[in-house]
Amino acid sequence: MEFKNIVATIYLKDGKAVKSPTDLTSAGDVFEKAKMYNDCGIDKIFIFDLSEDDEEHEKNLQTIKDLNRNLEIKVCAGGNINRFEDIKKIFYTGCLQVMLNGSKPESIALAEEASKRFGKDRILVSVKNVDFIFKNKEAMEENFHEMLVLDKTMLDAVENITTIPAVVVVDDYDIQEIVDILKRDSVRGITGQFVTDPDIDIMLLKTELSTHGLHMVNFTSALQWSDFKVNSDGMVPVIVQDYRTDEVLMLAYMNEEAFLCTISSGKMTYFSRSRQEIWMKGETSGHIQYVKSLTADCDYDTILAKVSQIGVACHTGNPTCFFNPIVKKEYVEKNPLKIFDEVYDLILDRKAHPKEGSYTNYLFDKGIDKILKKVGEENTEIIIAAKNPNPEEIKYEISDYLYHLMVLMAERGVTWEDVTQELSQR
Repeated sequence: MEFKNIVATIYLKDGKAVKSPTDLTSAGDVFEKAKMYNDCGIDKIFIFDLSEDDEEHEKNLQTIKDLNRNLEIKVCAGGNINRFEDIKKIFYTGCLQVMLNGSKPESIALAEEASKRFGKDRILVSVKNVDFIFKNKEAMEENFHEMLVLDKTMLDAVENITTIPAVVVVDDYDIQEIVDILKRDSVRGITGQFVTDPDIDIMLLKTELSTHGLHMVNFTSALQWSDFKVNSDGMVPVIVQDYRTDEVLMLAYMNEEAFLCTISSGKMTYFSRSRQEIWMKGETSGHIQYVKSLTADCDYDTILAKVSQIGVACHTGNPTCFFNPIVKKEYVEKNPLKIFDEVYDLILDRKAHPKEGSYTNYLFDKGIDKILKKVGEENTEIIIAAKNPNPEEIKYEISDYLYHLMVLMAERGVTWEDVTQELSQR
């Protein structure tokens, strides 16, 4: 059975979020909105570029690129697509899919070229009348993976014409109507204004939709509460870790009610031993912890929670509750991910705050041609070293190359997140 999706929509004007194509007032911080969608249970984001000229178009594309650096859910972007080059630019921002406008006569030709070049599964289309689907039925089914149906009253007619799965715009929060639409075989998901309402809890909505027999992407626990070995108070300690950095944030406790609330809401919920009550982390402070994973230890008496932490974890205002040193032995960091980040951050710092005598600043001062020359030289050194049976030499040359590559990345505004995201899509 196919999963049904809940899709959020972001409209961009001049690089910032606005409420709709007809209401260009601010919709809040676009990065905060996207972060919330990424964590709260949204399955995909549609981003629409409302630009009116090339300069604004480039600004919106840069915002989309910046958003994709921190998003893990699928992003599809559309708007102001007039030529094949515009489609490529959207994919270069890190989007997995592109949305063409069905009301534009050139969209079918663009879809044919794009589906051949990038694959049909990456090409979507928005439609607001049945006439477009009827006239282009064969070409649509050959070149489009999914369509955004802008008028829900079209659904009966659409189903009689095509088998392309649809995401349907549903602006009002009517649970029965949502259930009825999602139960259609042709419908893959819904989007609309109510989805972006901060008062709508997406994970709880998905839990409710699941009770109607719909297959939703939500949490289903592999363990029952009875599988845990609880302490004398009927609780289990929970170690909470940042899912990106693995930093330990806090220790708290769950009873059965807190555990079940965490599973259904997707937000970390605990039992306060001092107040003797259930509490959802961030309910009053806004410092919510969105669940990424829950894992039991070997004895089933402790839970390791990996979370996306909004704000800080500690009530003192510290990012983590563990900040009081007791003892520490110096050691050499060998975690490759941390080392890459530390070296790259140091290079960025040198660029922002030049230091006299710094070789990194010498490269930045000389400019892109010098940096490229060094990257080329170090690349050649790797090839030469690879012919040498001594592994120490190639190790040294690769290190040199990676350093100069990171200088180039910093000069051109490319991050390790950009690179790893691109690799993850291949």
